[in-house]
Amino acid sequence: MSKYKNFRLFNGRLSFLLDRKATLTFTILLVVAFLVFVISTGSGEMKINPLTVVKVLFGGGPELEKLIITSFRLPRIIVALMVGISLAIAGGILQGMIRNPLASPDVLGITGGAAAAVVSFLAIFSDKNHSLTVSIAWLPLAAFIGATVIGFLVYFLAWKNGVSPIRLVLIGIGISTLMQAITTLTMVMGPIYQASQANIWITGTVYGSNWSNVAILVPWTVIFVIIALAVARTINIQELGDEVATGLGGKVQKQRFLLLMISTALIGGSVAFAGGIGFVGLMAPHMARRLVGSSFGALLPASALIGGILVMIADLIGRTMFSPLEVPAGVFTAGIGAPYFIYLLFKTRNS
Repeated sequence: MSKYKNFRLFNGRLSFLLDRKATLTFTILLVVAFLVFVISTGSGEMKINPLTVVKVLFGGGPELEKLIITSFRLPRIIVALMVGISLAIAGGILQGMIRNPLASPDVLGITGGAAAAVVSFLAIFSDKNHSLTVSIAWLPLAAFIGATVIGFLVYFLAWKNGVSPIRLVLIGIGISTLMQAITTLTMVMGPIYQASQANIWITGTVYGSNWSNVAILVPWTVIFVIIALAVARTINIQELGDEVATGLGGKVQKQRFLLLMISTALIGGSVAFAGGIGFVGLMAPHMARRLVGSSFGALLPASALIGGILVMIADLIGRTMFSPLEVPAGVFTAGIGAPYFIYLLFKTRNS
């Protein structure tokens, strides 16, 4: 049997090849993501049967369970899913664009820029009563501005007759360190209560998510995920090298800038609502690459599902294993990601 299935639509005007193995893997990941979603929705101080959860998701179920799921749990889990998808796709794009398996939103400083912007926003617009003087709806904009400014700055500083991947990484590491220093300084200079809140947020948590967050984050994520999938083929070409990509007619620098901005938008949205959940953008693309190969047409969708699964599981563990305490999801992604990062460093050094 052929590895690929050919599809032709609109009288042959649109055609594409579908990898059979990748399609099967993606279907399995989709099922796993749905199961994790249902189990997480039913888990908590009040256990809810998975079948009841499914009924509630489709508009049925008892009123008490419906209230608990729709008012308290569902927004949080949807945000966790969207954040995982955003970080994973951003990480996959950056690794392909830079041609470095160690590249991730954390390494390039984009996450740090968004985090510094949000902590500064909280510091500037908080009053003595521990409340914000402006609407929380401006928080995503602050994160996006922070991520965008750092994205532009990294790109500008890395430019030298074009942007080389190695310069992008080195500049990104330096900017990331600077953003961490600015964030820490802002926390130290602010009130103790603010530093405590900011520290939990920087670690990464979806605690307190609501339907207003979902209404902003879901459209934002869907739009940029669609754009990312549409330009995925340009990443495949860039991985062949700048000279080959240019020879094939690709506008490498413009494509690289567009890819960086897509990653920045996805990271800004995720950091705004879940803080600095780390290592998802590093781990998910590597896991997906082992399952579906290196073609970004399959890699990005698989990475998205794996990222969503990782963040949902991390949040599930954080709010159930240590009950009544809640541990930020970022603690568990970092606990898995740090050893994985060391493993990748050794693997890269020995290859």
